[in-house]
Amino acid sequence: IARTFIMPGQATRKKSVRLKLNTIKSEFAGRNVLLVDDSVVRGTTAGEIVQMARDAGALKVYFASAAPAIRYPNIYGIDIPTRNELIAYERNEKEIAAKIGCDWIEYQDCHDLEEAVRSISDPERPLTTFDTSCFTGIYVTGEKIGDEYFGRLHQLRNDSAQESRRNGVAVPSSESEAPEETITSSGGDEGCESMHNDKRDVVTDAQKGCEAI
Repeated sequence: IARTFIMPGQATRKKSVRLKLNTIKSEFAGRNVLLVDDSVVRGTTAGEIVQMARDAGALKVYFASAAPAIRYPNIYGIDIPTRNELIAYERNEKEIAAKIGCDWIEYQDCHDLEEAVRSISDPERPLTTFDTSCFTGIYVTGEKIGDEYFGRLHQLRNDSAQESRRNGVAVPSSESEAPEETITSSGGDEGCESMHNDKRDVVTDAQKGCEAI
C-alpha cells in the first residue's frame, strides 16, 4: 500500500490506513504507549492509529513526529496537499493532539534537525542551506511567490479539484478561470495572511510574511 498522504480522497486514505496497519492487543492493553511516525501531514494515519491503539486497550496514547510540523505546501515536486488540508495549519500542538485524539504530540524541532544533518556532513563539503519550506514557509529559491501562484496551486491540488479530475470534470488552471476566492486576513494587512501560522507562544515579527491562500 502506497503512502496514504498522496492517495486521492479522504475516504480512500482512511481505508488504506486500516488495511496496512494492525494492532497486537496484548502489546497495548492497559499500557501507556508512544506512537512514532516519520511525519504527520493531513493527520489521517495518525488519527487512525491513535484510535486503533485506544481500541486495543491503551490507557494513554502519546505521539511523536520525527519531522517538524508540516504547515506549508511543497513546490519542488512533492505532492504535499494545499495548506488548508494540513493538520498543523494554524494549529498548535495541543489543538493537533485533540484533532487526532492523542494525549499529547511532540514534533521534531526544525533547528535541531538541521544541526543534526550538519553534524554528519563532510567537513570538506559542509551543508549550509536546507529546503525546510514545508515547515517554515521560506523557500530556498528565494523568489517572492505571489497570490496568483499559490492560488493556482490551491486550485489544482485541493481534494475537490482532484475529485473533479477523476470524474472527468475540467479544473480551472489559472486564477482568471476560477471563481473568485475570498481571502481572510489573520494579520493587519488586508488580503495578506501571516506567513508563520505556527500558533505556539513564541512567534516574532521577523517570522511573519505574506502568503496567498
